[in-house]
Amino acid sequence: MRPAPGSPYARALAAIERRGILLVYPLANRAEPRSLWSELHPRSPMRWSWDAGADGRVARLWHLREELARSEDVVYAKWFRGRATFFARPVFRGMLASLAREADLRAGLSRGAAALLELLEDNSPQSTKELRANAELQGRANEAAYTRALKELWSRLLVVGVGEVEDGAFPSLNMSATRLRFEDLWPGGAQAASDREADSARLEATLGEAPLFARELGKTLATLRASKID
Repeated sequence: MRPAPGSPYARALAAIERRGILLVYPLANRAEPRSLWSELHPRSPMRWSWDAGADGRVARLWHLREELARSEDVVYAKWFRGRATFFARPVFRGMLASLAREADLRAGLSRGAAALLELLEDNSPQSTKELRANAELQGRANEAAYTRALKELWSRLLVVGVGEVEDGAFPSLNMSATRLRFEDLWPGGAQAASDREADSARLEATLGEAPLFARELGKTLATLRASKID
């Protein structure tokens, strides 16, 4: 069911679908790359603060982020430099296809990343706390190893965020293997050639307007290219 016209959810969804890729919050209030904040509040610099004088729109956008991620209207991943990123579905499908054309998306994954992906493909979604426990990567000593492994999966879009769960003192991100959550967007499905061409054209147009996003994708394509040589 489509959201009510004019609601915060509807406005955010329209912005993501229009731009193709958006961060949630801007980087140091710079114009690029574009963010949901800059689309919804174009004349307002964002001040990251949670004190008594904080801008309530910052917290509201954080909660809206969770609502959008929990839906399947758009795709949510910590993709751009590890930051919260939303994708329109056709752009995400086009990006996955472009990566898969370069090499197997699993090619060259580290042992840690492959282990996390296997856990998520066996059982999704899992919260951060659950995934770390199942991978036996709890505790501060394993923080760096877990972060590095998960970053590999985010960069290749092998994992998506699907909302949050109450998992202790703070909510914990719920994650799923992309192949399970968005089977219809996964490469190799029964998609018409015209639809594949449309996705590719939409991705090209989106990246043409967002050079920093294009550069980020280029890094992952280069990594996959190198995996074939290794």
